[in-house]
Amino acid sequence: MSLFENEERPRASRRARRGWTILVAALVLGLVMSFLPAPYVIEQPGPVYNTLGTQEQGGKDVPLISIDGAQTYPTAGTLDMLTVSVRGTRESRPSWAELLSSWFDSSRAVVPIDAIYPPEITTEQRDQQNAALMVDSQKEAIAAALTELGIAYTTNVAVGAVDPSGAAADALVAGDVILSVNGETATDVDALRAALAANGTDAPASIVVRHEDGTEETVSITPTLSEQTDAPALGISATYDYDFPFDVQIQLNDVGGPSAGMMFALGIIDMLTPGELNGGQNVAGTGTIDAAGDVGPIGGIRQKLYGARDAGATWFLAPATNCDEVVGNVPDGLTVFAVSTLSDSMTALQTIADGGDTAALPSCDTVTASSPAS
Repeated sequence: MSLFENEERPRASRRARRGWTILVAALVLGLVMSFLPAPYVIEQPGPVYNTLGTQEQGGKDVPLISIDGAQTYPTAGTLDMLTVSVRGTRESRPSWAELLSSWFDSSRAVVPIDAIYPPEITTEQRDQQNAALMVDSQKEAIAAALTELGIAYTTNVAVGAVDPSGAAADALVAGDVILSVNGETATDVDALRAALAANGTDAPASIVVRHEDGTEETVSITPTLSEQTDAPALGISATYDYDFPFDVQIQLNDVGGPSAGMMFALGIIDMLTPGELNGGQNVAGTGTIDAAGDVGPIGGIRQKLYGARDAGATWFLAPATNCDEVVGNVPDGLTVFAVSTLSDSMTALQTIADGGDTAALPSCDTVTASSPAS
């Protein structure tokens, strides 16, 4: 045996020991990391609700949409609204092991925790904001449905929030409806601004408001000059309130945000019109809605696509403004149509119900292909 061979053995043995040391260290580090909380949360498909169906409340099934004072008609199939469930909170975060498994799950998304739970907003405040958005979206959905059906209703300006240092701080509260300013009806925000501009900042304006309990009151408020618009203002954020010719109730517990607006509007239309809007088939969709029927983008579209597929839907109505997130993420068995308005959604549903050429309807592939390059 040569001297050279005798010298190589200790070196090989030392390399082997270093290799095992590195491997063990990596395993220990991986084991520790798998149980450490991470600065991320996981978005995954949440519960699915048929807007034509019921939800259990207080031990009994309650219709998601109920209409009193107008003729309604039987429905069939589904018009599903989708939700996204968030796994993890600031107090209870997912482990790195859970995050790693979610990276390889097409139905899930790993999101920075600050994007879901902003540090400057408490969980309670976030829940309140989402609840308020849901209430507003339901009002807009009813208005959009009636607009689509040509049914008249009255629009009023409502107080969304009051600036504590603004002109209306001691006179108005969130939820108040502004009926008139100096005798001029405030049918929209532009009309309110025009009335305040005509009044100016040197004298009080006589404002008739309706409180949430239904009582009306005339208050006197002197507008102040807004730093943002350089125009007379009350120091409020304005939203809209509607007086409908009949009562529409939407009852859905523990769900917040505005993304179900379009599906609520379609459910209302289906109930108010003869026949089955969806042809008795299983249709799902998502998108915000305003009174004019414009459909807006939402978050968590990928999770909602998988949630719809898993709930049995074969057709999906997606906001055209979300199409860049839809392309490449559609699960097998689901056909997606791109919609920009409530009328677009109605056209898609009519085509489905009639057994028409659905291939001719706008899809996210065609929408993204026709979009100008950035």
